[in-house]
Amino acid sequence: MDTQLLVKIITSEVIKRLENMEKLVTASSKNIIPIGVSNRHIHISSQDLEVLFGAGYKLTPFKELQPGQFAAQETVSLHGPNGCLNKVRVLGPVRSETQVEISKTDGFKLGINPPVRDSGDLDNTAGIIIIGPEGCLKLNEGVIIAARHIHFHTADAEKLGIKDGKRLAVKIEGERGLLLDNVLARVSSEYQLEMHIDTDEANAAGVNNNDVAVLLLESERS
Repeated sequence: MDTQLLVKIITSEVIKRLENMEKLVTASSKNIIPIGVSNRHIHISSQDLEVLFGAGYKLTPFKELQPGQFAAQETVSLHGPNGCLNKVRVLGPVRSETQVEISKTDGFKLGINPPVRDSGDLDNTAGIIIIGPEGCLKLNEGVIIAARHIHFHTADAEKLGIKDGKRLAVKIEGERGLLLDNVLARVSSEYQLEMHIDTDEANAAGVNNNDVAVLLLESERS
């Protein structure tokens, strides 16, 4: 790659990150929430991990997402009635149940119609076939469109008067600004502050990872 072009790309990225940091600092009184865009992924049980990757297999951390939670190097393929999605990232650590999270657009491509659900609410959800390097499995249910949500550290939640499970409203500003309602609050001392939306929602609002949104207080929601 041309050196001048590389310098231009790096400079542009640094400026963008500095601008986002400035937004967080200068607008902190406006309840600024960092945005994380969740691409399609799978949470996996230890039993299903061994089916897909082999006996005794352990996930290899690739990137930390939330404290203690990570994107793994491992990927799988999802196969539905109308098509497939390859290189779907596995997230760790392992869970008690396998859960696949996709967007509405992904569902169209696969030929399935998963419901919007909070994480872990898997009864009467869509099924899928998952293929890994060492095997495949058929889920009769477990595929959802994850409800948009905000991870709050306990201290942040207490400061804002927010309880775990509360439904919130968030405003995304900009050229394609949106008001997002029914945003689930998830509170834990192990979380760091971040709102998770899927790729459909991010594309509709014209936002990317590390952009920011504004949490609306009760008085601002009318």
